[in-house]
Amino acid sequence: MNFSLIFSLYSWRHNAYIFMISVDDALSLIVNTISSKGIEEVALIDALGSVLATDLITPINMPPFRQSAMDGYALRLNGNVEYNLIEEAKAGDSKKIALKPGDAIRIFTGALVPDDADTVVIQEHVVKRETKIEVKKLPEKAANIRPMGEQVKIGETVLKKGTVLNEAAIGFIAGLGITAIKVFKKPSVAILATGNELQEPGTELKLGCIYESNAIMLTAALRRVGIDQVKIYKAKDDYTETKEAIKTALDKVDVLLISGGISVGDYDFVKDALTENNVEEIFYKVNQKPGKPLYFGKKENKTVFALPGNPASSLTCFYVYVLTALRRMMGYEQFELERGKAKITSTLNNPTGKTLLLKAIIKDEKATVLTGQASSMLNTYAISNALVYIPKEIKTVNEGDEVEYLNLVF
Repeated sequence: MNFSLIFSLYSWRHNAYIFMISVDDALSLIVNTISSKGIEEVALIDALGSVLATDLITPINMPPFRQSAMDGYALRLNGNVEYNLIEEAKAGDSKKIALKPGDAIRIFTGALVPDDADTVVIQEHVVKRETKIEVKKLPEKAANIRPMGEQVKIGETVLKKGTVLNEAAIGFIAGLGITAIKVFKKPSVAILATGNELQEPGTELKLGCIYESNAIMLTAALRRVGIDQVKIYKAKDDYTETKEAIKTALDKVDVLLISGGISVGDYDFVKDALTENNVEEIFYKVNQKPGKPLYFGKKENKTVFALPGNPASSLTCFYVYVLTALRRMMGYEQFELERGKAKITSTLNNPTGKTLLLKAIIKDEKATVLTGQASSMLNTYAISNALVYIPKEIKTVNEGDEVEYLNLVF
C-alpha cells in the first residue's frame, strides 16, 4: 500500500469543510489504498462474477471425440449416391461401429462418429428406402463432423488469469468437467441506511417521510458486480445509534457503505461516528456535481464509503468510486468504468467550478444529456447508459463538441 502517495496527495489539500479533492485524486487514492482480498477456491456454480486467480488449463479435449454436428447419416464417401443403412448412433452411445465402403449409419447431433466414417450428410439431403439411403446432394469430405479437440486441446490455456467469469465462462468450464476453481475473493459488504424520514416500501407512507430506496438500489448495484450476499443495517438520525450501527457492521464485513448522514447538517452524525469508531479518513468531499459529500476511509483492513443520501448522488458515487474499489479488491484488471468519447447534442454550460457527471444516453457516437439532473432524481438514471464527464475547468461545451463519458453498461 503506497501510503506516501496517499498522504502526499491528501495532507496538503485537506480541510474538512471548505476543501474538495478532485475526482482524479480521489480515484488515485482509492486505487493506491485498496488491494485484492486474496485467493480462494470456490464451487464453479458459485463463481459467477468472480475473477480467475490463475490461468485455466483444460484437462480434456473439447469435443473429447469426433462428434456429429448435425442430424443425418455418417458414411464413407465412395463416389456413389446409394449406401447400405446398417446401424444407428445417438448422443451418449459409446459403442464403436465398423463401416465398410458403401455403408452408412443413422446419426444424431452430438453422437460419436465411427472411426471409419469420413462425412455426415444432413438428413434433408437424403432419401431413405428401407435398408438403403440415396444421397441427393453429396457434401465435401469431412462435412458436419467436429474433430476431437476442435474447440480446445488438452493442456491448453483456455482462460487467462484476470478473466471475469460470466455465465458463458461458467458453462464453458463446466463442459471441461471442472467443478471448482481458484478466484480472487469477493469482499463481504454491508449497507447502513440512515435517516428518520426513511420508511419501508410496502407500508402506508406517512406525511414527512419517504420510502427507503438507497439500500435496495445499492444492493442491486452490488449484485451487478457479483456480490449477492449483502447485510443491511438501519439507523435513525441519532449519534449513539449511528455509532453503534457502524461498529456492528465493521465487525462483520470488509466493506461498509453508508447512505446519508455524511453532510454538515445538525443531524448528520456519520462523520463523527466514524471518527469515534477509529476509522481513518482518507478523503472527504469531492469537487464534483452531483455527489460532493463523499467520504472514503479505512480501519485496518476494513473499507468505508459514506455516500450522499440523495439517490442519484449516491448511485453516481457508487459507479465512479465504490465500483472501482470493489473491482480492485476482486482482482479486476480494469478497475474503473470504461471511458469513451462522443459528440454532445446540445450546448452545455458549467459555471460551478466542479467536475460534472451527467446522466446521458450514448447512441450512434452521440451523447444526449438528459433533463432531470437533480441529485434526487432516479427517473432519468433509469434510462441512462452513461455519465458524461465535464472537467471542472471546462466552462462551456458547444453542440457537436467531443466529450468524454463513463460507460454504465458493464
